[in-house]
Order: sequence, then structure tokens, then C-alpha cells
Amino acid sequence: MIDDPFVRHRSLLFTVAYEMLGSAADAEDVVQETWLRWASADQAEVRDPRAYLVRITTRQALNRLRTLSRRREDYVGEWLPEPLLTSPDVAEDIEFAESVSIALLTVLETLGPTERAVFVLREVFDTPYEEIAEAVGKTQATVRQIARRARDHVAARRPRTQVGRAEQQVVVERFLAAVRTGELQSLLDVLAPDVVLVADGGGVVTAVKVPVQGARKVANLLTTMHKFAPGLELTVAWLNGAPAIRVDPGGEFNTAISLVVEDGRISRVYAVSNPHKLAWLTTEAPLAR
Repeated sequence: MIDDPFVRHRSLLFTVAYEMLGSAADAEDVVQETWLRWASADQAEVRDPRAYLVRITTRQALNRLRTLSRRREDYVGEWLPEPLLTSPDVAEDIEFAESVSIALLTVLETLGPTERAVFVLREVFDTPYEEIAEAVGKTQATVRQIARRARDHVAARRPRTQVGRAEQQVVVERFLAAVRTGELQSLLDVLAPDVVLVADGGGVVTAVKVPVQGARKVANLLTTMHKFAPGLELTVAWLNGAPAIRVDPGGEFNTAISLVVEDGRISRVYAVSNPHKLAWLTTEAPLAR
């Protein structure tokens, strides 16, 4: 069965769909739809199964993304991507780890559906322009223009520096220790002055509905969390290719916190507590490129 191209490339297809949609549940649905089309195709006529499968996945993800974009306009509070439990090995490939980070996926949300598809296929998977054009239904010339615009758009909004695994771990551990103690100064020392905290409760659980900016405001919010929930269990988990934090009050997992490290401090805090977005944090996600 491993000789089946769909089985062989399944992790790749899931990753393409996830990076386009920011939702593991929707990405899995797209992969299933791709399988149905693959199973009904005349496979003997498919010259390049990988390109064919990526093209079908892209088209299915584009259709779903256009629907999701309208649905997200009515979302309660801030919308954040669904976090994934990943192997520490994913972090060894810094560029790939960044491509699946909550920070970059959040930036990709500001692109239009076609721009996002083109960016993901070109910048993450180095797909030839000819294949991208066929997948998105545009000419190669148009795809090149879209790719350039999307690249500039993302470059202006993504974190300014790439941080190695070791540095990221050290800063996350400092942040974790500060949150555990609830000491305001310890938090201020590890937070960047212009740090931003974004929370996603989806209207299902309590969460701040607008981003909180500034080290003191964010630190005060975190110390308040510690004060009113002293029994919180905080542990390091590998999420989206980087060390992050999972929050377990009373032994029940309820929040995933992803962090962006810049210049030795935390510059972004993404806290996902919408329970519908935490289902993929029990087993490692199958990511590949």
C-alpha cells in the first residue's frame, strides 16, 4: 500500500492544505476529498502523481478557503489558526518550522485565497510556476505577479528574525518560569516592550477579544491569570515546529500558547483556548514537504 502515491504523499498533502487553511480539521477534510478524486481517476494516465495530488489538494483547499473566509468574518473575537502537536525534529528545519508557525499562519490570513495558495506552493514547497498556474487556474505570468505581491506582503508583516531552536527554548523556559511564579518584574524582563498578546476563545470560553499590547499590560494580564487560577499546570510542548506552552487547569488541557521570540524576548503571545481548535494536540501531526 506504501506504493500508492496518495499514501506516499499524504503528509505533504495535509501540510499543503493546513498551511492554506490554518485549520487541521479542514485540512484533513480536504485530504479526504483529494483521496476520493484520486481513487476515481484513471491513475494510469497520471504522469506525475505528486503534482496531480498537490493540484487537486490546492483546488479543494481554495474552494474551502473561500467559504471559510466568509465564515471567519462573523467569528467572535480574534481568529487564530489551530495549533498542531509536532515532533521536535520539525524545528531542525528552521524555514519549514517557520512556515507552519502560528505567527506566519496568522500573517497568511491577511492574504486573499489565491495569493495564499500561490505563496504556500512557491515559497514553502518550491513548486514550479507552471504547476501553480494549473492548480489555481491562472497564467504563469499572472502567478509570478501574485507570488511577488504575496512575498512582499508577508515579508512586511512576518517576525523580523529567525530564531534557532536552542535560543527559542531558553526564552520560552524563562517565560514559563515567570508565569509560574506570577512575578511582575520577571515577566517584564522576558517580554519585549511592544509585545502583543492575541487570544482566541471563539466565543465559547472566556478570552480577551482584542489584542493586548505593551509589556506591562500583557504582564498584568498574565499575573492576573496566575492569581485567579493558582492550580494551573504549565508545561512545555512542541507546537507548530517550536517550543510552546500548554495550560492544564485541574489536569484538563484548555489553552495552547505559542510564542514569537525576537532579540531574546517574547514579542508575540498567541493563546488558543477555543476547545474546538485543540483536538489535534493529542497526537503528532503528519507534516512534510
